[in-house]
Amino acid sequence: MRDRIPEIIREDGREPVVTVLGEADYRAALLEKLFEESTELREAAVTEVAEEIADVLEVLRAIAKVHGHEWADIVKVAEVKRAERGAFLGRFYLEG
Repeated sequence: MRDRIPEIIREDGREPVVTVLGEADYRAALLEKLFEESTELREAAVTEVAEEIADVLEVLRAIAKVHGHEWADIVKVAEVKRAERGAFLGRFYLEG
C-alpha cells in the first residue's frame, strides 16, 4: 500500500492493521500490486486512465528502487531501447 494510507485511515478515526514486509515479501507484494494496478488500468474509463497510469508508475518506481535502481537510470535505459527498437506508437501488432 502507499506509505500514507495508514495515516489516512487513522485520520478517518479507524486503526489500520499494518505489517512491515521483509525484502523478499515486499518484492513479491509489489509485483502483485503491479498486476492489480495494471488490471485497473485495463478496465478504467477514459476519464480514469491518467490516474490509473499514475498508480502503475508509482508501483514501477518502487520496484526499481527495491532492486537498487534509480528512476533516472530506468528512464535512460528506456530511451536507449526506444532509440534502438522504437516505441509503441505505430500501433503495430506482430502476428504469430
